[in-house]
Amino acid sequence: MKKKIALIYGVTGQDGAYLAKFLLNKNYIVHGIKRRSSSLNTDRIDDIYNDRHEKGNFFLHYGDLSDSLSVLKNIQNIKPDEIYNLGAQSHVGVSFEVPEYTANVDAIGALRILDAIKSLKLEKKVKFYQAGTSEMFGKSKPPQSEKTKFYPRSPYEAAKLYAHWITINYRESYDIFACNGILFNHESPIRGETFVTKKIVNGLCLIKNKKRKILYLGNLNAKRDWGHAKDYVIAMWKMLQRQKPKDYVIATGRQFTVKQFVNLVAAKLKINIIWKGHGFKEVGLWNNNIIIKIDPKYFRPTEVDSLRGDFSLARKELKWKPKYTISNLIDEMVEHELKLIND
Repeated sequence: MKKKIALIYGVTGQDGAYLAKFLLNKNYIVHGIKRRSSSLNTDRIDDIYNDRHEKGNFFLHYGDLSDSLSVLKNIQNIKPDEIYNLGAQSHVGVSFEVPEYTANVDAIGALRILDAIKSLKLEKKVKFYQAGTSEMFGKSKPPQSEKTKFYPRSPYEAAKLYAHWITINYRESYDIFACNGILFNHESPIRGETFVTKKIVNGLCLIKNKKRKILYLGNLNAKRDWGHAKDYVIAMWKMLQRQKPKDYVIATGRQFTVKQFVNLVAAKLKINIIWKGHGFKEVGLWNNNIIIKIDPKYFRPTEVDSLRGDFSLARKELKWKPKYTISNLIDEMVEHELKLIND
C-alpha cells in the first residue's frame, strides 16, 4: 500500500513537531517547511530529522508563507496528499507590534497555499487543514462552539479570521477539501518560552531552585481552556480523514484563570503562594518574599477575557475527546522544566 505524504508548514513549532511524530507513527512520509535563519531551530524535531543523504520518512525543506513562489514550488515538488498549515506569527501580543507581518503570514499565507492547490489543479488529490484559533471568538461569551459569532480583538485574531473564511471560500468555490480547526489553547513541555503557561512553569521552577527571584505576569484574571498539544494534533488528523470537509472546535470544555494556573503549578512544586493587593499592585508571596509581580506591559491593548470551548461536535463526529487533564499537562511541563534546570 502506497504511503501517504504529508506536508507541514510550521513543523519546527510545538504543534508541528507533535504532528510530524504522530504521522510518522501512522506510516506517513512527512515533509516539513521551515524558514531560513542563521540558527537551525530544529530542537523539537531533532530526534526525527534525517539528513537528506540518509534514508528516512521525514524531510525538511526551506520555504516561507510570505513567499508565493516557494509555496507553489514546494507543493509542486512534494506532491502531498495532506497539507497542514500550522505556520504563523502566533503570539497575540507581538501581533500588535508587527501587524502587517502577522497579516502577511497568518492571513495571506493560507491564501497562498489554497491558491497553489487550485493553480496546480490538485483539488481532487490534496486535503488541506488550516490551524484556526479560539482567540477569533474574542469578546463572544463562552461556551464557544462552531456556531458562536467571531469577534477578533487583535491583529493576530483578525488575520486568523481571514484565513478561516478564505479556507471556507476556496472549499465552496473550487471544491477543495479544506477545513478549519478552531483550536483552544493547547500547551506542552515544548511550548514556546513567550507563552504564559511556559513562562509560569519556567519561572516557578527557577524560583523553587533559587535561580530566580521574581516572575512578572500580565492579566491574572484572563480565563482560558487549556489542553495538551498531543491530543490536539490527533484532532487535526481526524479532520482530514473524513469523507467531506468540515470545521470543528477542539477544546477541553474546562476553564481556568491565569492565577489558577499559577496556583496549580505552585502546588506541584510545593510553593504556597499568598496573594495580596489588587490590579497592577497585586503580588504573590512565598515565605514572606514577593515572587510574582504584575507588569502592565504584558497586558494587550484589547483583552480577550474568557474562552471555554464546546467540542461536542468533534466528540460526536470525529470521535475525539481529550485524554490529558490540566493536572497531567502541568505534571509533564514541570517535570520537563526541572530536568532542564538540573541538567
